[in-house]
Amino acid sequence: MGLFSSHEVSNQEVVEKFGQHLLQGEDVLAAFKTVRDIAFLTNFRFVLIDVQGLTGSKVEVMSIPYKSIVRFSVESAGTLDLDTDLKIWVSSYEHPFELKISRKSDPAAIQRLLAERVLGVK
Repeated sequence: MGLFSSHEVSNQEVVEKFGQHLLQGEDVLAAFKTVRDIAFLTNFRFVLIDVQGLTGSKVEVMSIPYKSIVRFSVESAGTLDLDTDLKIWVSSYEHPFELKISRKSDPAAIQRLLAERVLGVK
């Protein structure tokens, strides 16, 4: 997702802008936005929205069901590192999806949320 670090945005902002992509009963649990792109986790899936082109009129919406996630990692920001790194490996892809998240985010909370959904604990 882009070269820029993302920051957390409110779940309501995602619903207002991308609610047409949500299923009935689907709730946004966490969301991260770069300058143009957005990634969010719902109670059903992980969604990447890639805004393309100069005008941003072309948009790719990629849905990744939690059952397709084979592993993930969340690396907290270090002293000299500016971002938390989130990597998600999907069964049909060789390389992970990578997302840089602002160091102000809570990596432990993101890891718990993914663990609950991927492992089906909650």
